[in-house]
Amino acid sequence: VQLAESGGGSVQAGGSLRLSCAASGASACMGWFREGPRMPREDIGMISNTGSPTYAASLKGRFTISRDNAKNTVYLQMNNLTPDDTAMYYCAAESDELRCSGSWYAYEFADKGQGTQVTVSS
Repeated sequence: VQLAESGGGSVQAGGSLRLSCAASGASACMGWFREGPRMPREDIGMISNTGSPTYAASLKGRFTISRDNAKNTVYLQMNNLTPDDTAMYYCAAESDELRCSGSWYAYEFADKGQGTQVTVSS
């Protein structure tokens, strides 16, 4: 499937952003990961088509993933952002349900978007 992220931008520390990712078709699971010039690629989490999200332990609590299956869209709500969260944020989707067990990282999914930039200033 083709993926298109939106909702990135610049925000001050402590602020919030909500990213969206629209898919061209259905998938078994969708997820988010991020990567930046001072950040190695990092998995954020994923959500199955039944709506059960899993998260990277370091981000759980500040980041929330949700999904609207009717719209083939996944969301990433990010709260209490810090400059360390500055990165390009990517959406990913996977059609193989075996890869949606939580043992695979979102950046290992078959389909990925072009990313949306998030910049957090202090």
